Amino acid sequence: MDKRTFLRTISAGALAATSTRAFAQAAGRPVRVVIPLTAGSSNDFVARTIAPYASATLGQTWVIDNKAGANGIIGTMEVVRAAPDGQTLLVASVSPLAVNLALYSNVPYDPRRDLTPIAGVSLTNNVLVVKSSFPAKTFGEFIEYAKRRPREVSIGSSTASTQLQIQTINRMAGTDMLVVPYRGSPASVTDVLGDTLSATLVDPGIASAQTRGGQMRALAVSSLKRNPLTPDWPAMSETLPGLDFTFWNILAGPAGMPRDTVNRISSAVADALRKQDVVDKYAQSGTVPYLMGPDEVKALLADDAAKWIRLAKEANLKPELVQ
Repeated sequence: MDKRTFLRTISAGALAATSTRAFAQAAGRPVRVVIPLTAGSSNDFVARTIAPYASATLGQTWVIDNKAGANGIIGTMEVVRAAPDGQTLLVASVSPLAVNLALYSNVPYDPRRDLTPIAGVSLTNNVLVVKSSFPAKTFGEFIEYAKRRPREVSIGSSTASTQLQIQTINRMAGTDMLVVPYRGSPASVTDVLGDTLSATLVDPGIASAQTRGGQMRALAVSSLKRNPLTPDWPAMSETLPGLDFTFWNILAGPAGMPRDTVNRISSAVADALRKQDVVDKYAQSGTVPYLMGPDEVKALLADDAAKWIRLAKEANLKPELVQ
């Protein structure tokens, strides 16, 4: 063995030993999982659903920490600033990890650079819901109703992605509906029921709960095709051909996480997503597991950032400053 080969072997061994020691030190320590939206949001639901299984596999309790505000930027920055040791993770949606790049000119992070992709978590769509007494009975009627009342029909938006979705509907349908921002969808539901808001976009779980109780009516889902878990709800594309807004949640960590740590966490999440209990709980909320590894998530972040930037330009939205 020559000197160069010997030195490479010693270096590799030292790195492996360091990684092993780091894992041993982390074992048993709680993992902080940041959710950049409020409790009751889709991010919160899917994270809490898989947390017990991931905790058991990893031997580390996942502690959910809701850090809402600034369209997910506050919570995301908590993770961007954290040490890349696997002790602080992020479960976040397309809004803070792709759409913010299209809507804001001063986002203090770039998810493609400042986060480590780990695993897919969930895939779903939004649902447009109105109060049961609302005059429009279908999505088509809702569009016609809005066309006759420019700036009078208001839709609640709790994420940057739903904000851009409403603007895209306005562009495609020729409407001028108002976007009303909320910190979380439960508050927007309350205002729809209280007649201070015309409609809101929520995840299928919230929509199912409200429609089962008879208080609200689901008009349409945002995906290109009907959600197989809620087949009676039409797709918006049946009225506005080509409209397609599917939404995902992924797991990420701070930039610079060791690949063996990433793979270990990714494998634990994949195992959790295959549990029948998780599949069933997701289904109750109109959500399906999104099995993706680190490299696939990396590609998703890049592709969706480009997609939403394009949609914002098509809607003539100029990036604003984060408030």
